[in-house]
Amino acid sequence: MTFKSGRHFLQIPGPSNVPDRILHAIGQPTIDHRGPEFQKISKEVLLGLQRIFKTTGPVLIFPTSGTGAWEASLINTLSPGDKVLMFETGHFATLWANMARKFGLEVDFVPTNWRHGADPQIVLEKLKKDKGHLIKSVNIVHNETSTGVKSRISEIRKAIDAANHPALFMVDTISSLGSVDYCHEEWKVDVTISCSQKGLMLPPGLGFNAVSEKALAASRTNTFKRHFWDWNDMLKSNEIYLYPSTPCTNLLFGLRESIKILEEEGLDNVFARHDRFAEATRRAVKAWGLEVLCEEPLEYSSVLTTVMMPEGKGADNLRKVILDNFNMSLGNGLSKVADKVFRIGHLGDLSDLTLIGTLAGVEMGLELAKVDHTKGGVAAAMEYLIEKAI
Repeated sequence: MTFKSGRHFLQIPGPSNVPDRILHAIGQPTIDHRGPEFQKISKEVLLGLQRIFKTTGPVLIFPTSGTGAWEASLINTLSPGDKVLMFETGHFATLWANMARKFGLEVDFVPTNWRHGADPQIVLEKLKKDKGHLIKSVNIVHNETSTGVKSRISEIRKAIDAANHPALFMVDTISSLGSVDYCHEEWKVDVTISCSQKGLMLPPGLGFNAVSEKALAASRTNTFKRHFWDWNDMLKSNEIYLYPSTPCTNLLFGLRESIKILEEEGLDNVFARHDRFAEATRRAVKAWGLEVLCEEPLEYSSVLTTVMMPEGKGADNLRKVILDNFNMSLGNGLSKVADKVFRIGHLGDLSDLTLIGTLAGVEMGLELAKVDHTKGGVAAAMEYLIEKAI
């Protein structure tokens, strides 16, 4: 049987489900990307993104994935041979570090067991020891999509300040922006990296750099060669709400609608909804007798929950059973935790009923895959959602 009734449940931690309003916006006829109508849309988007990032500084938009936004952050601010402090909080933090090495940067990569975020105390100690200020940047993944661990960005900012160190501060919010509270300007972040397909509820294709004056100053003196990724070319075109190369016009239509949706609900309400869904999911996991990968409650992600499998049971088989029987996709384990965990995405366009359907699919899948567990996870989540009903 190839036909499956009902909609597919896409419960991976991104790309996330795209709301109908955004799909309709993207589906509008393409317009002249150098004309006045597009300039008006572009202005709305660029100013709206400042509100989402919580900054009064520029937010640059590139037609790319988060990987391209990573690259833009590095080559606009640093120079070959510069030293960068990074933390091995998971698969994506590792990829960012590998990229930095390919560009000839020296990476001080602090290891972790993938169950904790970046440690502010280690940041403080490393920067205090760096008397010659060889470390040019501290680069942190805010929400590690492979592990469901959130680093404490405000505390890391305090550690940098306490060390009285001039290093730039760069933060990857690829899976947290629009789902978890984030304050680019208040936390004095110099470059915030993000993209379109997670909390902003768009298809992949847009990458963002929110930049500080300090980062812009660095971009005028660093020695990496770049053309497509050049901030200064982008900023010059953005002065009249245009772009130096062809933008993703229809995705920008969708981005304008995304910003409207987030602001209609209210950012604080969006964040509270994600917190509520995450706690309901963790209660379900606990009731099943399974374990969440993240060990520190202060670092729990509200974007996704990464669940550890019992010894000897493969996560990929469970995911296959759930996909085959209930038409639902869950996130797989990546690199070090491949086949050891599965990831439940609960971000973006999600309601109480969607979450309960997701958790029901997991509970039925555990039964069919003969994974040792205790029934009642869905009931525990329902009880919490009712208790915290809005």
